[in-house]
Amino acid sequence: MSTHPVMVGLGELLWDLLPSGKVLGGAPANFAYMAQVLGNEGIIASRIGDDQLGWEARRVIQERGMDAGFLQQDALHKTGTAIVRLDAGGQPQFSIEDAVAWDYLDWTPAWQELSVRANAICFGSLAQRSPTSAATIERFLMSAPAGTLRICDANLREPFYTAETLRRSFQIANVLKLNDAELIQVSALLDIKGASEEELATNLRHKFDLDLVCVTKGARGSLLVSATKAVRHAGLRVQVADAIGAGDAFTACVAHYWMQGRPLEQMSDAANSFASWVATQVGATPVISRDRLEEILNLGSPGNTKVSA
Repeated sequence: MSTHPVMVGLGELLWDLLPSGKVLGGAPANFAYMAQVLGNEGIIASRIGDDQLGWEARRVIQERGMDAGFLQQDALHKTGTAIVRLDAGGQPQFSIEDAVAWDYLDWTPAWQELSVRANAICFGSLAQRSPTSAATIERFLMSAPAGTLRICDANLREPFYTAETLRRSFQIANVLKLNDAELIQVSALLDIKGASEEELATNLRHKFDLDLVCVTKGARGSLLVSATKAVRHAGLRVQVADAIGAGDAFTACVAHYWMQGRPLEQMSDAANSFASWVATQVGATPVISRDRLEEILNLGSPGNTKVSA
């Protein structure tokens, strides 16, 4: 059994159908892959069809050195896909197929065992669009030990979320990650007031008793708000191939450093550097060497980070 922290991506696994071809994706799956890249035991807990895309997904995951044993197989529903359109800046728009395998996540003895040994679990709103998967995700989260890090990636995808789903998810989470547009949407839905991004994030943190709120802002960097400080990063200039998975890489890096007890400033620098590199690659799960990873994680410039009490 691995001695590395077990970091679970719980929810959707799907194929992103890009203009250049298909790549494996789904925010929780991307998180688990990036957690594995960072040296943890990244595990994808999802459901695929008994079809060509499902078999291929399992093969790719195994080729990346990950355990595919927690991928449920569905004989009735096909493996999920999302048609991805990229704008001029590489920002994606998703058309996500409905009623696919990951809409039918099942509570099993294997998942019960996994929940008990998870050190971190990342989940979002999209996989909770179906009552079946929503119930399984909540049961998984509630079955994990009290000390398990529970990270909610808001991951708003129209029309697949409700205020109640977000409210319940935030109440379970310790850490919340959302982008700047989602911060505005969530604040309006949940009646969070504030005159700035920092005020909104701070009030959101207070309302749901969160340890950390992470706001990603693309090329404009990020904002991390904890109980004691706010850390801003100005962002890094890179040539964007597509932005798919960059936010998930950011989340995985935050979880990786948070569990090590690292300072928020170091976490901010590394997460922005890692996410920026992913944006220069095609798709959400690019392959990277250990040497290149170490170079990227050391690229974060302290000059980009500003802190306020």
